[in-house]
Amino acid sequence: MNDILIVDDERDIRELISDILKDEGFTTRLAGNSDECMAEINAAPPALMILDIWLKDSRMDGIDILKTVKRDNPDVPIIIISGHGNIEIAVAAIKQGAYDFIEKPFNIDQLTVVITRAMETSRLRRENASLRRRDATTAEMIGASPAFRTLRANLDKVTKSNGRVMLTGQPGSGKEIAARYIHQHSNRAGGPFISVASAAIEPERMEEVLFGRETPERGVEKGLLEQAHNGFVYFDEVADMPLGTQSKILRVLTEQQFTRVGGADKVRVDLRVISSTTRNLAAEIAAGRFRQELYDRLNVVPIAVPPLEERREDIPDLARHFVEHFNKTQGLPLRALSEEAEALMQTMPWPGNIRQLRNVIERMLILGDGSGAIEARELPGQGETAPDEGRVVLSGALATLPLREARELFEREYLLTQINRFGGNISRTATFVGMERSALHRKLKSLGVVTTSKSGGRFAHLEDEEIEEEA
Repeated sequence: MNDILIVDDERDIRELISDILKDEGFTTRLAGNSDECMAEINAAPPALMILDIWLKDSRMDGIDILKTVKRDNPDVPIIIISGHGNIEIAVAAIKQGAYDFIEKPFNIDQLTVVITRAMETSRLRRENASLRRRDATTAEMIGASPAFRTLRANLDKVTKSNGRVMLTGQPGSGKEIAARYIHQHSNRAGGPFISVASAAIEPERMEEVLFGRETPERGVEKGLLEQAHNGFVYFDEVADMPLGTQSKILRVLTEQQFTRVGGADKVRVDLRVISSTTRNLAAEIAAGRFRQELYDRLNVVPIAVPPLEERREDIPDLARHFVEHFNKTQGLPLRALSEEAEALMQTMPWPGNIRQLRNVIERMLILGDGSGAIEARELPGQGETAPDEGRVVLSGALATLPLREARELFEREYLLTQINRFGGNISRTATFVGMERSALHRKLKSLGVVTTSKSGGRFAHLEDEEIEEEA
């Protein structure tokens, strides 16, 4: 990409610069006033602009054009030229985002050197943006359980729309991964994905972080909303946003524009918004901590992200995915999972959900004693069994019961665990525990265990009713 837009009200200057650049292998476009300039930019943003500060018979001068272009196309380098140059104009141009300032009459060699450097800067910015987008695509959606398939089907329904999505779910369940999935499969996939960690930003700095600021010393500093222009902004834990900021975000969603802190100009943005929360927003609204109007704006399409407890079938696939990820990113051993380790992981409690599973895998790879398969004893809370024992240690409650009651309690808990591990699938549970399907049904009925549908899967619990037949 070597297309350069030259904007100068003097035709001879435009054509002279154009001829010089063409000899250097660049392609050029020419504009003699602000209207022609903006028309060229709207048609296709150039790789670089050379802009005269004074434009005769134009609606906008060079500084106005500079501010507009840097607002809407921040990665386009702009070189300011002027025959009336002074230090104040140069400083003003640099503060507004100009790459450099050259005074007329200019030295041709100086001009070509500055242009070459600016074009290299533009190329590096494009590459960095591409790498950032590529990094975002590493947040893969992994799973095949009924609850996971329901989630992905719901996400697929909203990818091509422009509707605002509210993701709800427990901490660590994968809400940001779901948000990135929507971004990656949308018509804005080539645009930025900017995550706003509402809980991590100090309340007194929230507006500067979101809207940016303008100061005489540092000029324009863009906020996260401006950085998300033509892409997505993701409000993580939106319930932690201060009330005052909530009202301003509401205005941005309504008007698609805002003013930087300390600034006077309106900044227009084209954004798609995804939000997430672990809280009950209805309760937050009732307590006066969240604005009903903002909730109504953000909650156009609510999607629940299931906890790992409802996706136990996916745990082995997720664990293997994390092993491969840490091998590629950190050089940690590429270890397999033993059957015992898989089975134990599917029965363990995961209050921290996918994030906790990821951390456990990383810890085992770091502290592991080799490249062999990960064994069950390496999981948290699993110690080595003494060689001379080989026996199960009973809990206090179980040890005090008569044999028949203890056996029934053990069988009930064991079968509840296995059914939930296999997502309520009776056939797979029967195969694993070594029973005929009909015999397992009879056993479950005698123990008072019933399977019920929940979030696309089937789960077991204790109840006095008859056991539902598996669909």
